[in-house]
Amino acid sequence: MEKGSVFIAENNYKYFLEKFNEFISPISQTYAYCLLPNHFSFLIKLNSEEDIFSWLKKNQKIADDTINLQDFKNLSNRLIENFNPFSAHISKQFSSFFIAYNKSLNKEESKIGREFYKIFGQELLSSEEQLRDTLLYIHANPVRHGFINCMSDWKYSSFNSLISDKPTQLKRTEAVALFDNIENFKFCHQEHNQKLVQKLESKVLN
Repeated sequence: MEKGSVFIAENNYKYFLEKFNEFISPISQTYAYCLLPNHFSFLIKLNSEEDIFSWLKKNQKIADDTINLQDFKNLSNRLIENFNPFSAHISKQFSSFFIAYNKSLNKEESKIGREFYKIFGQELLSSEEQLRDTLLYIHANPVRHGFINCMSDWKYSSFNSLISDKPTQLKRTEAVALFDNIENFKFCHQEHNQKLVQKLESKVLN
């Protein structure tokens, strides 16, 4: 059993995504994801402040149910400098997500499952080029780490869902539009896959 593993058994992957949909999907839009045994990556866009505020009120996550959006934005915390109520609630959603998943593991596994708290990080993307590059990077993770040679063979990523026409909660239209159309989406992924495999093979030969 690998130290620092996030997913131990097959059912962990499914449960992790179920908890993601429960805690994170209500406040965000998911463009891409990939789950590997010892780490995971998601490309998401947070919902607007108006949508998040509406969801928080609807689900009784705000103590004062009479507060309006502007008053909520003006909330302050004397103990925290530059306090942002939206950031606080978003952080709480992620924390609840991780805790809920970790509780699903048995006593032995939970010692390993907690490791992902230490490696969780985030990066703000500000251009379509960054979005495209990140989406490609996420889908190529299983190839990059030597699990497979073709990204379409990995079950625990969004790639196959994005190129299919089956119903999905992913922002398929928006993700594909980053590459103009589905044909170019597939082409760019295939090209990226081939270059990565060639690079890895070259390292082995050297």
